[in-house]
Amino acid sequence: MTTFADAPGASLRAQSSDLDWKIVNTIRVLSAEMVQAANSGHPGAPMGCAPATYVLFKKFLKFNPKNPNFAGRDRFVLSNGHASALIYSLLHLFGYDLTMEDLKAFRQLGSRTPGHPENFVTPGVEVTTGPLGQGISAAVGLAMAESHYGAIYNKHDVQLVDNFTYVMVGDGCLQEGVASEAASLAGHLKLGKLIVLYDDNKIQIDGSTDLAFTEDVRMRFEAYGWQVLSVADGDNDLAGIEAAIRAGQAETTKPTLICVRTTIGYGSAGQGTEKVHGAPLGGAGLTKVKSFFGLDAEKPFHVEEDVRAELAGFIERGAALEADFNKRLEALAAADLALGAEARRRLVGDGAGGSLTPSHTLPAAWLAAIQGVVDGVSDGVTPAIATRKASQMVINALAPVLPELIGGSADLTGSNLNYLDCSHDYQAATPAGRNVRFGVREHAMAAICNGLHAYGGMLPFCATFLNFIGYAQGAYRLSCLSHHQVIYIMTHDSIGLGEDGPTHQPIETLVSLRATPGGLTLRPADVRETAGAYQAAVSFRQGPSVLALSRQNLPQLKGSCHLSVAKGGYLLGEHGSGERVVTLVATGSEVALAEEVAERLAATPGGDLRVRVVSMPCTQLFDQQPLAYRQEVLGGVGAPVVSIEAGSTIGWSRYAHLTVGIDTFGASAPYTEVYQKVGLVPEAIVPRVEAFLKHVQAAGGQAGTLPTLQEF
Repeated sequence: MTTFADAPGASLRAQSSDLDWKIVNTIRVLSAEMVQAANSGHPGAPMGCAPATYVLFKKFLKFNPKNPNFAGRDRFVLSNGHASALIYSLLHLFGYDLTMEDLKAFRQLGSRTPGHPENFVTPGVEVTTGPLGQGISAAVGLAMAESHYGAIYNKHDVQLVDNFTYVMVGDGCLQEGVASEAASLAGHLKLGKLIVLYDDNKIQIDGSTDLAFTEDVRMRFEAYGWQVLSVADGDNDLAGIEAAIRAGQAETTKPTLICVRTTIGYGSAGQGTEKVHGAPLGGAGLTKVKSFFGLDAEKPFHVEEDVRAELAGFIERGAALEADFNKRLEALAAADLALGAEARRRLVGDGAGGSLTPSHTLPAAWLAAIQGVVDGVSDGVTPAIATRKASQMVINALAPVLPELIGGSADLTGSNLNYLDCSHDYQAATPAGRNVRFGVREHAMAAICNGLHAYGGMLPFCATFLNFIGYAQGAYRLSCLSHHQVIYIMTHDSIGLGEDGPTHQPIETLVSLRATPGGLTLRPADVRETAGAYQAAVSFRQGPSVLALSRQNLPQLKGSCHLSVAKGGYLLGEHGSGERVVTLVATGSEVALAEEVAERLAATPGGDLRVRVVSMPCTQLFDQQPLAYRQEVLGGVGAPVVSIEAGSTIGWSRYAHLTVGIDTFGASAPYTEVYQKVGLVPEAIVPRVEAFLKHVQAAGGQAGTLPTLQEF
């Protein structure tokens, strides 16, 4: 490990200009002032990290403050998102559309300076950070995207894609398991354009990191295959920081970790202690800090004119960088019109990737690919097929016409059936490949996909068993919060996986996913609905989609419709013609079960029952439909409704009066036996429905209005 500048103190400060230090100290003070004004936040990390991030922004980072989404920019991720005041100070000073009034509104309702950086709120923020470990993990996805695009578009002597991904990370991030997963994969993939600055301040919320974190971080990252560098005095040594970053750039076959030894809350009375981690400095403390740094204590939120003048040039510099990228894009198009047009569509488009912008435009042929799968299904001819197999059919129809599809599985490719046959593996030696081998790293897999999407022009997917999205749910929540369009291919979606038993059989998982705002959870019942689920997922640009897919074979249902998936729920068919009516609503593998139950109920002696079967592949989409449509699908106001799903019954009372499901864990056995054990077979369900209908009849034939289907 190389160490830069062992000699600490004033001699190092003298190596840099007084104006450099004035800017560093302005960053420190602005950050502390934001926290003080809000009476909430974390001043310590911004004060300690200010020198390193200033060097990075001034000397290295390619950006255009007037177009934060300029495609040729470097990416900077503040993984220790609690230090958000730091990035807001930097963005303001370097000319982004973040005013002093925005800084004064730190952590206030509706402001553009929230408590943790959010990509959809603040221009210049690449990914949402806050949950520790997520930022560095998403940054691995950003670096993978750069290498992938470079392998595709750096042709004809045009170096179109050539950016670095920089990360500021703290002890907390490196303690989180997701960061370890992502760092391990980054080392394997030899992501040489990923450079991580580690704020090595030895402090966390409870006190010294020695309380719980005594490992040798440097040796760990060297074991991952990283280059590890060190700056001995990150408080004073701007030249040492610069030299370390240059050494990181020079190493093209390994990602780089730069351990920057800093003092948390540098310049404050509580520097070097946990006291400045998550609490304002106080009025007197802030005044002393300003005096210590030679700034006017009587001027709040003040930036001297010479600081403004020094940094004003970055606006012109950024415009020149963007103009250079555009010239390279034109050169590529001149040499290869089709390749240049594809690069423009994905990298520029209508503002692909980054903060506050929509995604790129999709090629028109993708809808025809979906239709092609649907047209291949024939009622009474197409055999029973697991929806994971149907998913394989659809994604391989889409992949040739959607080059933005890229992703992989957490070491379950043969079970998830997610391999793109038109491509090859994405590896260090073959970065143009679109099949990512994530290894058994579910959490990092999802976080990396967030980064792939954040880069722009990509539609990433990741795959595992549905039960194991629990390992990835921290990143899935950020997919939803940050509007990352990630497709989660989750197979083995119920007790239908059978012998692997209750550790692998999801029960509560669908409830959890449906309860998370901002995403879609789609559980298709056959090939046509699986095609419709993909159509919904590709169309849904505002966030992620989870496709819950069966292991067991499912029949092709008469009446199923891929276009109806977009409505979330629809009437599949009716059995019987009696005056009494009951609606059975089901999802996925239980739609066929509902059909069988309906046939038996309709055949009950007396023949006075009409049984409607509703398939509801996505409750979130159904909830978006007009009230009249929802009431019609479920049989009308007061009509009795029964839900059937191989999972927790929680949530189904929104749609059904009787909920049939599983509120225990499953069992290890052939899946037909497990269904028998939990009562998800016609022999068990029919008597329950009949008893329920007798109760309804005794009450006058009305089951009662469902609360969520009333207009208030």
